[in-house]
Amino acid sequence: CLCGGEAGVDAADALSERLMVRTNGTEGAFAFRRDKKVQQELIKAAGIRSIRQAAGKQWSDVESFLKSESFPVVLKPTDSAGTDGVKLCHDLEEAKDHFANLFEAPAVNGGFNTEVLCQEFLRGKEYVVDTASRDGEHKTMAVWCYDKRQANGAAFVYFGMLPIDSASLEAKLLINYTNQVLDALGMKNGAGHAEVILTASGPCLVEMNCRAQGGDGNWRPLARALTGGYSQVEGYVDAYLEKKAFHALPRVPPSPAKAFGQEVVLVSYAQGDVIGTPGYDEIKELESFVYLETGVSVGSKVEHTIDLLTSVGSVIVMHSDEEVVKRDVARIREMEKNNELFQLKQSGLMMRAVSTMNFQNLSLGDTQ
Repeated sequence: CLCGGEAGVDAADALSERLMVRTNGTEGAFAFRRDKKVQQELIKAAGIRSIRQAAGKQWSDVESFLKSESFPVVLKPTDSAGTDGVKLCHDLEEAKDHFANLFEAPAVNGGFNTEVLCQEFLRGKEYVVDTASRDGEHKTMAVWCYDKRQANGAAFVYFGMLPIDSASLEAKLLINYTNQVLDALGMKNGAGHAEVILTASGPCLVEMNCRAQGGDGNWRPLARALTGGYSQVEGYVDAYLEKKAFHALPRVPPSPAKAFGQEVVLVSYAQGDVIGTPGYDEIKELESFVYLETGVSVGSKVEHTIDLLTSVGSVIVMHSDEEVVKRDVARIREMEKNNELFQLKQSGLMMRAVSTMNFQNLSLGDTQ
């Protein structure tokens, strides 16, 4: 049983167990595998670098931890996905307010949050290690680096995702660490989407998503081009259905990659009602353009991008010439900054250029 997204993880584990097919099961220490608190506890018990943390259903459960921890700290739901509910809090009062807010807001995967996780703020670049496993044998399908920046008053805004050469030192450190995490969590079968920050003292897990990478798979054509023919999707399926095909896959992606490219997550610095999308039309004519995914069209309402849910699209660019990719990405960023992606209905709503943004109250450290 293969799940297509975060909300299907628990159901796929339960169903595969009942059907007595290959499964990670629903028993043992990692039965609640979507719980980010449990993940950190398990890798800590295995002697692997983990995050200092505390979780609770009420403020008194986490208050002493927050009073002893250096700010800023990160607060998020224990079973969040993407940047849902994640906030970098700079003082105790801000943390207390966000803690309360998380129990009032609906969760991105449905229902409401039942527990909030408070964690140390990890400084360093954030990476993704996508894996496929069969009977405890782990294979790395891709290594990526998140491009997260501050925008529109938010600390953790996705601007894109870039591939990392598997032969680089950073990739070797990340792959070795992620394989240890998979073993510690008992992830013997299926896909893993590990988010890891490379700190000054080495890699540290942010969270392990027990599924393939999301984004509706729009990254798959790029991943296949980088490896010369396969992606995590193929590895995931082979892990369950094609033993010989899985064993034939290399343990790490080829180096150097077979193409150049990246995902560009579109950021809006404007808000209002859309009456035209000239920027999308220009993006589709770029030399390196492969794919555009967006839910925005004429008649839509766009907001300032502060997280993945308010991003205004995802563009895959790819080319045999790295300079073409760089040029096209620069043009997309220019359109964002100049509010050229959309034509908006004139109203009292504010459109703001990047140069006017006020980031005074945000930490300038790397993001978690």
